[in-house]
Amino acid sequence: MTVPRLTKIPQHVAIIMDGNGRWARQRSLSRLEGHKKGSEVTHDIVKAAANLGISYLTLYAFSSENWRRDQQEVSGLMALLKHYLEHKTDSFHKEGIRLKVIGERDLLPNSILKLIENAEERTKSNTEGLTLQMAISYGSRAEIIHATKAIAEKVRDKRLEPEDITEQVFENHLYTADVPDPDLLIRTSGEQRISNYLLWQLAYTELIFVEKFWPDFTAQDLEDALLTYQNRERRFGTAA
Repeated sequence: MTVPRLTKIPQHVAIIMDGNGRWARQRSLSRLEGHKKGSEVTHDIVKAAANLGISYLTLYAFSSENWRRDQQEVSGLMALLKHYLEHKTDSFHKEGIRLKVIGERDLLPNSILKLIENAEERTKSNTEGLTLQMAISYGSRAEIIHATKAIAEKVRDKRLEPEDITEQVFENHLYTADVPDPDLLIRTSGEQRISNYLLWQLAYTELIFVEKFWPDFTAQDLEDALLTYQNRERRFGTAA
């Protein structure tokens, strides 16, 4: 049997890491135990993405809607995020991975924000390998409104003419400025929606939905998704 080979690696992969709570419920564990397991898987997938030659990996770590969850769960997620940043920043740097965080930072606790700023500063010179972009306190509608307000202020202050507003100008005001749009989006858990994630950036992205919950997702599953992706024909709105 011939094993398919990866011949077309997407430059940018985005992932919605879904299913931690349902994974835990199936095992009669707390939701936080599911999130802990998911956090362990996250680092495995980051390393796998780097080894596969992916240039950008964007992970939906905590949405703006997640703030509405039970306060105990939110506190547990923030503690997990704090632990992750404290213990993974050094390994990111050693592995040549650059970390960026997108989202509404002003909603984050100061302790988390300081760790993010430290991790970004520590890894900013790692420009040759993988850029890991973590979406934390992120919602795409809020991002679009943020960009619109920034452009409106420039127009008001006569720093930008309305007729000069282009797609590129708008993209330059998004959290993801200077990062190419995702080629591939993967969502785990079998759900088939994008949940207010990178709405502008996903305009021509290939979508793959995986039945497995995130804590069960493996490096082989990532590679299988890339094999599916390389057999897609991307037309970007052109005729078939």
